[in-house]
Amino acid sequence: MKRADVKTKHGEGMHFDTHVIANPANTHEWIILFKKEAGRSYFLVNDNEEIESFGHLDELIRELRELGIKSAEVHF
Repeated sequence: MKRADVKTKHGEGMHFDTHVIANPANTHEWIILFKKEAGRSYFLVNDNEEIESFGHLDELIRELRELGIKSAEVHF
């Protein structure tokens, strides 16, 4: 899900269970997973539909705040 879509849906009152997980392709990076009801889940992606990854958790937390996300669960 692209940033603009996350902001729009969050602004419309849709809430996600937000998870921060290690990137399976590079365990030194982190990715964001949004889970919705009915088992649907989405990764945060860029405009090219590529999964966004973050090398540092502080960058990722800043991104979550900019998206309006108030809480997230971190999985090691």
